[in-house]
Amino acid sequence: MRVLLMAYGSRGDIAPLAALAAQLRTRGADVRVCAPPDEEFARLLAGVGAEVVPFGRDVRALRTGAPPSDAAAFAAELVAAHFGTVAGAAEDRDVLVASGLMPAGVRSVAEKLGIRYVYAGFHPFEMPSAHYPPSPRPGPPAPPGMTDNETLWELDARKVNALYLEPLNAHRAALGLTPVDNVRDHVFTERPWLAADPVLGPWERLTHLDLVQTGAWILPDERPLPADLEAFLDAGTPPVYVGFGSMPMSAASDIARTTVEAARAQGRRVLVSRGWAGLALVDDSDDCFAVGDVSHQVLFRRVAAVVHHGGAGTTTTAARAGAPQVVVPQFVDQPYWAARVAELGIGAAHDGPNPTFDSLSAALRTALTSETRGRAEAVAGTVRTDGAAVAAKLLLDAGDAAP
Repeated sequence: MRVLLMAYGSRGDIAPLAALAAQLRTRGADVRVCAPPDEEFARLLAGVGAEVVPFGRDVRALRTGAPPSDAAAFAAELVAAHFGTVAGAAEDRDVLVASGLMPAGVRSVAEKLGIRYVYAGFHPFEMPSAHYPPSPRPGPPAPPGMTDNETLWELDARKVNALYLEPLNAHRAALGLTPVDNVRDHVFTERPWLAADPVLGPWERLTHLDLVQTGAWILPDERPLPADLEAFLDAGTPPVYVGFGSMPMSAASDIARTTVEAARAQGRRVLVSRGWAGLALVDDSDDCFAVGDVSHQVLFRRVAAVVHHGGAGTTTTAARAGAPQVVVPQFVDQPYWAARVAELGIGAAHDGPNPTFDSLSAALRTALTSETRGRAEAVAGTVRTDGAAVAAKLLLDAGDAAP
């Protein structure tokens, strides 16, 4: 089978595609991946033997620099790439799997080519629901009096339409396809896939859609840790890890100093992950160490706690390692992962995106208790690791029955 996987987003959107690509290739599939042109994504995907077709702008440059000044123009640019670069990559494919930032034009590409289309999300919280409000999006202001969740989700659909409907239907018309009236629901379909762990991200009663939950798509990463990091870990008690992945953390005030001082106040050493925020050590004390791109799957087994932004991938990796977590959520799905961590008793959810010394210290005190450690270790054994294998089998068997 010839498969095209595509997503536009940060590493949390691309790493799951690498996991699925690896599983598909072990089963003999021909895999091509459309992803942003960031060099780190190209290396990741090349490492699993996937053919890479870059599209769109460099995401790290967008995330760490000035955001696009015109959201609608940027959306139209992405839609044009769907009907251009992504469509070209799909021409000889049998199936197209889309994820990441609203892949508005991709289902239309599959429709025109007559190939199968699957939408896969990495969390259930973007799906229409009567039980929680949608995440904020750019778009038209809410009319007065719109307060109930069902109406807010209707407004969410209107906001997506405000960004994507006009360019989508213009491209559809050029291909002789009929117009759509709801971009969000058109993209998701009635039966989207959910690539999230069922313990960490249960979806029942969250949405009326008939989700197929495969489990998280996890790429095994047993790379040995660098020698200097091993030496630091061996030199004392397990440290607190602090890292925010692809989040620039530009709104947080001196986030590195805040987190280091809060961890030190609990008598802990600290590992500072540079990430896209460019975090650095705050002094030359030997109780802190800075790390770059290392295996979280290996490292998190050896830390006292993980302080992070609440991305689906980091939350799952820490949970699998049995490491207590402090989630400092920034946007979109991250507040919900923070809530799940707290509900499961495997860590603490920080209230808001900008921690202070006092607020982070309080969260760490919760995460560093023996009770939280015990609960985290217990939950670790329940987290599934076969999500990418389940998804690969569903694709290659050309069926989408729930696993």
